[in-house]
Amino acid sequence: MWDTPQFRLCAELRYPVHAGRTAPRNVMSLPSIMRGMNTRQAISILLYFTFILVLTACSTQTESLPTQTVPPPTVTATVTVTPSPIPPAFTPTPLVCLSQPGEILQDVIAYTNPPQEFLVYLPPCYSELTDLRYPVLYLLHGQTYTQDQWVRLGAPQAADRLIHSGESPPFIMVFPDDRYWYAQPGAGFGTRLILDILPHMDENYRTIPDRDHRSLGGLSRGGGWAVKIGFEFPGLFGSLGLHSPAIFNADAPSMEKLVRAISENDRPRLRLDVGDADRELRSILLFGEILTRNGYIHEFYRYSGDHSEEYWRAHVEEYLRWYTLGWQEETPEQ
Repeated sequence: MWDTPQFRLCAELRYPVHAGRTAPRNVMSLPSIMRGMNTRQAISILLYFTFILVLTACSTQTESLPTQTVPPPTVTATVTVTPSPIPPAFTPTPLVCLSQPGEILQDVIAYTNPPQEFLVYLPPCYSELTDLRYPVLYLLHGQTYTQDQWVRLGAPQAADRLIHSGESPPFIMVFPDDRYWYAQPGAGFGTRLILDILPHMDENYRTIPDRDHRSLGGLSRGGGWAVKIGFEFPGLFGSLGLHSPAIFNADAPSMEKLVRAISENDRPRLRLDVGDADRELRSILLFGEILTRNGYIHEFYRYSGDHSEEYWRAHVEEYLRWYTLGWQEETPEQ
């Protein structure tokens, strides 16, 4: 392209011609119509036609650059992915009984003399969750009262609250009757508790039948029984609760001997409390001194109050929380 006659002619027209350069050869052989014109006129006409020819040549000979074909834009469809619904986690239907109160049953051992009656508190869902076994708390009532004293003081309601809130594992409570306290020596109540009530409960109810999951407590005369039975049979109960205990006069002289006879590893957890106006305050303080003097680790609480149901009712839930704490702690190796 760069060496064609048309390109050279175009270049000549676009750039100045050097002086003295002769016209192209084909321009001098124009037709005869130019004859008769003077030289100046002929040259003018010649230049006009030459200019027209060059313009035509430059216009027709210019190469067109190839046009790049741009493909049409690709239409990309927007796909909306709707996630598959995640199946809900399997949640078993909660048992209705978990929010309901426990059950209180009346039971009796007919072959003893007299027949041994007692009340049993079964925790919520005891009948529905038949594979579970439970710790047991034995609570003894005071003198002149009967098996329903702890029930009237609110022990079942306190147990329900602790279990429903998750503060305590579910547990069973037993309220033995000692209405024959006036019969010497109490119509053998202590013997019936050890030889009859405990075996009956372990055989007929879903208890955890070991020391660490069995506790004994009592108020007033029931506290005196708890001291006597708990110290004489330390291998049966993991915790002893003594609430305003009326220690038996016959046991008082030998109390220090009983404490010393229990090895440190076999000593049950022990809690002792009393009101500052309790008629048994002096003997209870002496009992506390015996425990301290012999290195028996225990908890002692002295509250405002007297020897009455009003005092015990005010502390029932606190008592139960202490008992259940023993079941939640790891049992030390012995």
